[in-house]
Amino acid sequence: MYRKKLVSTLAVAATLGMLLSSCANQAGTGTSSDTAASGSKVNVPALTKIDTPPNAVLPKGDGKATCPATTTLAYAGAETGPNAQLGINIFNGVQLAINEHNAANAGCQVQFKKFDTEGDPSKATGPVTQVTTEASIIGVIGLPFSGESKATGNIFEQSKLVHITPAATNPGLTTNGWTTFFRGLGNDAVQGPAAAKFMTGKLAAKKVYVVQDDSDYGIGLGKTTSDGLGSALAGTDKVTTGQKDFSAVISKIINAKADAVFYSGYYAEGAPFDQQLVGKGFTGTFVGPDGLKDDQFIKQAGDSSNNAYFTCPCIPGELIPSFESAYKSLNNAEPGTYSIEGYDAATVLLSGIDAGKQSRADLLSWVKSYDKDGLSKHYKWDDKGELQAPTVYGYKVENGKIVPVGAIGE
Repeated sequence: MYRKKLVSTLAVAATLGMLLSSCANQAGTGTSSDTAASGSKVNVPALTKIDTPPNAVLPKGDGKATCPATTTLAYAGAETGPNAQLGINIFNGVQLAINEHNAANAGCQVQFKKFDTEGDPSKATGPVTQVTTEASIIGVIGLPFSGESKATGNIFEQSKLVHITPAATNPGLTTNGWTTFFRGLGNDAVQGPAAAKFMTGKLAAKKVYVVQDDSDYGIGLGKTTSDGLGSALAGTDKVTTGQKDFSAVISKIINAKADAVFYSGYYAEGAPFDQQLVGKGFTGTFVGPDGLKDDQFIKQAGDSSNNAYFTCPCIPGELIPSFESAYKSLNNAEPGTYSIEGYDAATVLLSGIDAGKQSRADLLSWVKSYDKDGLSKHYKWDDKGELQAPTVYGYKVENGKIVPVGAIGE
């Protein structure tokens, strides 16, 4: 029932978006809503409402849980580093879930520990090893990024410690034979084709230039997006983590006469890239995936971000009033990318603890057989740790904020 309501709501929004885009694309309008081919951003209307499942599992449970005082969940991932905000969004969501659980369950006060990886694969193994050696930690939310997830998966596997990533999307992560890794959102094999369809459909792009960074995430998503574009692919290029000057690739984009650019990477490089792109005269649409979808992108790109759209296999948590209000009260900020996925991932583990699954082995078994609604989506994993029915959403920059425009790729 929930999915039918959600699809119905988003279908109406998508239809409206196509109608408005069609009007905007008429020749001779001379407005800021002309097509990307004429050098301006297409106007796709914002989504204003989503339906949440009526029987979603919430962190508070029935309020009757009991557990040892040492029972601990952990977050492992970026707290500092160039793309830290994406990790901060997650552990803020986790903290909210644990706060709500503990307020309702006097007999089960779950502890919460955070371990900073800086989002760096070369630095993540130390903190993750520390996580696995602390016997009181029976479940983990993280890691946010694909590279660090790849570097640490075997450490979790050796300790049989369940971990749910609310953010890492490289498809190869579930092909390593790990039994402790679970992905709380769709992977890039889903997001890439959806992004391609979004750009050539709703955004009316005719020639898309794909640029990827050198991370596992950027490489994987760059390929699936390029493959999905088919004849609309105008060219591809690569940049490196930490790169500051993008003039060489920008020259290629302009020479290719691309009307849209897809940047497969994170906001630390994506923001200055977009800024330099606009500064060199590019007037088309700039599209980035979930690694760019954060207010930090707008802050760093400045007014150049007005040309930006995003794709993300994450739900707009700000459109769920109860979650948005509680999150803002705790963090004095709106929910960010992956905030609600972090909240839901924590809830899956908390519900297991409340059901008496209070060892690593029991909590791992709980997640393997989990089949319930969360606030953001239905959580049921296959034998590789992939969700069975993920949805990808589109977002845009509007009035200095990132706002959702509805489901894409369906």
